[in-house]
Amino acid sequence: MKIAILVSGRGSNMQAILDACADPSFPAEVAVVISNIAGAPALDRAVEAGVAAVTIAHKDFSDRVSFDQRVTEEIKAAGCELVVLAGFMRLLSEEFCETWRDRLINIHPSLLPSFKGLDVHARMIAAGVRFGGCTVHYVRHEMDTGPIIVQAAVPVHPGDDADALAQRILEQEHVIYPLAVKWIAEGRVRISGETVKVSGAHAPENALINFQD
Repeated sequence: MKIAILVSGRGSNMQAILDACADPSFPAEVAVVISNIAGAPALDRAVEAGVAAVTIAHKDFSDRVSFDQRVTEEIKAAGCELVVLAGFMRLLSEEFCETWRDRLINIHPSLLPSFKGLDVHARMIAAGVRFGGCTVHYVRHEMDTGPIIVQAAVPVHPGDDADALAQRILEQEHVIYPLAVKWIAEGRVRISGETVKVSGAHAPENALINFQD
């Protein structure tokens, strides 16, 4: 399965997917990386991996819809079947979300539907939650919504600040994002209503308990 990755920054989640795709047995390949920011470090990572890297600067477009249409043209030209958002810091138009409905995925650094939006890690600590985590989900037009594919729960440790918690969660992002792409490329993922079913997936048996002194 050919995939397109949309990025705005350094692209660590993109790199995790590129690394997974380097395995000949992995059922997907990155056909194009698109950034809305010229000079984004992720573009250099893509070039190093031998992947086409394209800049489509959003500032060059008069509105969100025309920018999204240009991005769609590039994705289709590369023959991609799945669009992966990896730190793409642009809200997408409803038209784009519908064009790629059920073929557009995102990763968010919380256990959705909790802690949507920005400053997630600091907000978790301020709220006193005992678990954070990350979520891979299909994208809908409303921010940080859509059918959930896979989540990883990450404990909050005593003394954590936002950066420490973010790093611990990021490590799990690098695990579950390639996993979600793999499942989709293998045809194991289907959407029933707004719920994802993964063929052959099994939930853990044991509960996790975290408390702090």
